[in-house]
Amino acid sequence: MSVDAVQLKRAELASGVGALVLGAGLGALVAPWLGRAAVALLLAGLAVHGWGMYDKHRLERGSGAAEVRYAEALYWVCWLMLAGVLGWVMARALRS
Repeated sequence: MSVDAVQLKRAELASGVGALVLGAGLGALVAPWLGRAAVALLLAGLAVHGWGMYDKHRLERGSGAAEVRYAEALYWVCWLMLAGVLGWVMARALRS
């Protein structure tokens, strides 16, 4: 089964856009003029980046292409970091 190039690029774009929005959300947490939108930006970025990352991983695994071991490790490290960010946001919300 070959990976459709359009699907792969769409997954990469979603992951990249999600990472961008996630970064903007993290930045907004420390910027008083964007503070009100910080959590929404952070959660939107987390969701889009997570979906794009998952979708790209799914498509690549289904393609039968050779896997690079460090890429698999980075995939799971990223999920752990995203879980940490989500836990931090939830803990911060509970303290407010």
